[in-house]
Amino acid sequence: MLPEKQSVIRDPVHGDIHLSGEEVYLLDTPEVQRLRGVRQLGTAYLVYPGANHTRFEHMIGTCHMAGLMVEALERRRARSPTQLLGVAPEEARLVRFAALLHDVAHIPFGHNIEDQTGLFARHDTPARVEAALSRGALGERLARLGVRDEVLGILDAGPARDRVPVYWKQIVSDTICSDIFDYLKRDAYYTGLKLSYDPRIIESFRIDRMSGNLFIDVEKRGLVREDVLSEVVRMLEARYYFSERVYYHHAKIAAGALIAKAAEYAIESGAATEADFHDQTDDSLLSFLENLERGDETTRARTRDLVRRLRARRLFKRCGVYPLYANRGAQDELVERFFAPGRHRARCEAEQRIARAAKRRLRRDVEVMLYCPARNMQLKEARIHVRFPGEERVRPLSDFADRVPRLRDLEDSYRGLWKFYVLTSESAPAAIAAIQKILERELAGAVNVYQAEPAS
Repeated sequence: MLPEKQSVIRDPVHGDIHLSGEEVYLLDTPEVQRLRGVRQLGTAYLVYPGANHTRFEHMIGTCHMAGLMVEALERRRARSPTQLLGVAPEEARLVRFAALLHDVAHIPFGHNIEDQTGLFARHDTPARVEAALSRGALGERLARLGVRDEVLGILDAGPARDRVPVYWKQIVSDTICSDIFDYLKRDAYYTGLKLSYDPRIIESFRIDRMSGNLFIDVEKRGLVREDVLSEVVRMLEARYYFSERVYYHHAKIAAGALIAKAAEYAIESGAATEADFHDQTDDSLLSFLENLERGDETTRARTRDLVRRLRARRLFKRCGVYPLYANRGAQDELVERFFAPGRHRARCEAEQRIARAAKRRLRRDVEVMLYCPARNMQLKEARIHVRFPGEERVRPLSDFADRVPRLRDLEDSYRGLWKFYVLTSESAPAAIAAIQKILERELAGAVNVYQAEPAS
């Protein structure tokens, strides 16, 4: 007999969160409970000490926000049943399940390991999601509830991905959706940053009966709802500020690079496989890398040193910073040369060349790491649908960039956060200056704007 009684969870961000018996039934599996040990913001706790919140909390919060969206959508449907769709109870059940499980495929420090090294597929690829929701107790319970295919489809995986209604997916994953409604508030709360949004924006969501798209209504009596449109842009601005101050903070990047390199050493040497990462927590993964039992002693020593550096917050220092504003002509070449698919080996070889040249100059072993985010900085394009006055159909917000100048400025600013980094184990200004001379040859044509602090 499956549990029917609701449970109430006291959440510091949203207050009381009500979960159904079925949702708790899925929550209480090893595959989901593992996420209690995976921090939402990875290594950001080394910059913001309060940022120890986890994927587990975030998934519960996302489920809660999906529920609030569903309730608002039903209220609006009741007022305009010929123009709008609603979310029936059985649909709401499936959408909430998907929201609750949307991050279950995350590995510890996944954004660093997956995005930086390129050794693994991202956690949200269909194969990764399908595998995570099909194994162990979680897979068994989803099958027992008879919902696995639909939940996979909402998460854009599995055989149902092309047949589930598009608005089911959009409630869980869109430019503005239950996911961002939770993480903006949660990340602000735990980092101490004073950024938020007006929760009344949820009341502006609708489901268009004609196209089946979730949309935000910015029209009232033939006029633009400036308050709603402004709040939409403000949410996107909040995400930009978090990216600037947290997600792409230079110390967080340097810390993440240590873990990514340790994982790279372990994988490349055969001391670990991708499967070794899937069931880990943050702490267990660090212990695993620190105490590798396979591989040669050189690899084990390297990974051990990198993990211990992280534990002691002895981060690699910047010796090269190549921002977009100074490298618009060089960005494509840098990305293509070192971080395009299949260029992993070229990046490693460049790191080794720079390190060998630095060793000759400094007469000691030196480590060097290259890092750069994707060209688009993982920007979620403004694809949320909106209804503007005078328009016959709902369309993506990005179609109206000419009417919303702040939107285009924001997208340009977001891409402007892009920086190519060269990080080193050296910290003395003279050593960093010596490595910078090497970079002038290795990265000829690119402009390094970083200036090391002068020796005291």
